[in-house]
Amino acid sequence: MGSPALKHDRSPVPSAFEYAPAPESRDVVQLQERYGLFIGGEFVEPHSGEFHPSISPATEEPLAEVAYADAEDVALAVTAAREAFHDGWSDIAPEERAKYMYRIARILQERSREFAVLESLDGGKPIRESRDVDLPLAAAHFFYYAGWADKLEYAFPNRTPRPLGVAGQVIPWNFPLLMLSWKVAPALAAGNTVVLKPAETTPLTALLFCDVLRQAEVPAGVVNIVTGDGRAGAEVVKHPDVDKVAFTGSTEVGKEIQRAVAGTGKKLTLELGGKAANIIFDDAPLDQAVEGIVNGIYFNQGHVCCAGSRLLVQESIYEQVIAKLKRRMGTLRVGDPLDKNTDVGAINSKAQLDRITELVAAGEEEGAEIYQPPCRLPEKGWWFAPTVFTNVAQSYRIAQEEIFGPVLSVLTFRTPDEAVEKANNTPYGLSAGVWTEKGSRILSMAQQLRAGVIWANTYNRFDPGSPFGGYKESGFGREGGLHGLEPYMRFE
Repeated sequence: MGSPALKHDRSPVPSAFEYAPAPESRDVVQLQERYGLFIGGEFVEPHSGEFHPSISPATEEPLAEVAYADAEDVALAVTAAREAFHDGWSDIAPEERAKYMYRIARILQERSREFAVLESLDGGKPIRESRDVDLPLAAAHFFYYAGWADKLEYAFPNRTPRPLGVAGQVIPWNFPLLMLSWKVAPALAAGNTVVLKPAETTPLTALLFCDVLRQAEVPAGVVNIVTGDGRAGAEVVKHPDVDKVAFTGSTEVGKEIQRAVAGTGKKLTLELGGKAANIIFDDAPLDQAVEGIVNGIYFNQGHVCCAGSRLLVQESIYEQVIAKLKRRMGTLRVGDPLDKNTDVGAINSKAQLDRITELVAAGEEEGAEIYQPPCRLPEKGWWFAPTVFTNVAQSYRIAQEEIFGPVLSVLTFRTPDEAVEKANNTPYGLSAGVWTEKGSRILSMAQQLRAGVIWANTYNRFDPGSPFGGYKESGFGREGGLHGLEPYMRFE
């Protein structure tokens, strides 16, 4: 694959036992050969006439052909959303809006196996994560915001909340259905209609969600799904009849969007990149902390904006932590995303694999010491072994740039002040983790760390009632909780 790191021996480690394959069946998912754009409650042919395949990253096989929207397609979707907004969605009784959302949540639960298989098939993440994390959280977000739909005046006392109108939403490829839920649920609860553009590499669960909307009898035009690449996303962002833009993705694109909406009066929330510090103090429960380290960086192949990609270890326990971490990495199983034994699945795309490979090669060239556990990578598809770098300097690219892959950089510190200084020495500010037995130290660190989400003695825990978002180049605004409702409303 082009990197010296990947030429290491991949022979399996001798073991007293082997895991028998435990594949989830693909038969639960019935894919169409070709998908149009979901506009006004039905699938329509794209004006562009353009279709591209969605590729399975584990096998490189085309799964289905997906329409690519152009400016006229997006304009049609925005018009449908505006008409649905004025034709009753914004005026119906809030408890009626809540009923639609409860239906969506229940249907997602009922069809969770189907959605989980498709999410792993289209995105490459292990079925265990799709099944146990993505789907339960997606349903939970609709349940949560359905509960707020008829209580908005209590949520924001002494203010009269009103919906904004049409929300234009652009979501990434790392958590396709979950990001859809984060965006669509609060928008609908507040009385808005939606035009959503999923990522071009993972559109299939968003297209299957259209069937959930049909099953839940959501009025036509309330939610519109326009697929395509960045060109379609740009059209959604700049359309003059869009009142609110929500984007999750890279910092570079986020900056372009901020420039595009400047001066337009549109509300904007951005959830962008991260380079989070996971900080381990010498009094931390080390076995628990190692599990948190692994979950923090190898969950979803490191395709996580809040991934704990920088490990800060107190010097006195450095060798012990690294030894435990390497031993634990040796137990991670890399392979078929649909196998229930798999811990680390496929890299989402060839372009992302190339980005990871480039940065790992840069880390080696700059002098960091690489470790990858012995593992046999599949011959087809896009894969990268779990990786840890030690002897990393703050100036190295792997310590500064978001890799968005299963690559961990380890640094050390002596005092809490040094840990804070190193953790905050980044243009990002999305998340952080603190591992220590002392509650007072957790509170002190949380006050000083410039990050939107700070986990204590855990990592990558999410709840629909808890706000999520960042500082600095990690964006602004919050999703989840009451904080996630406010950007979708105006107040009288």
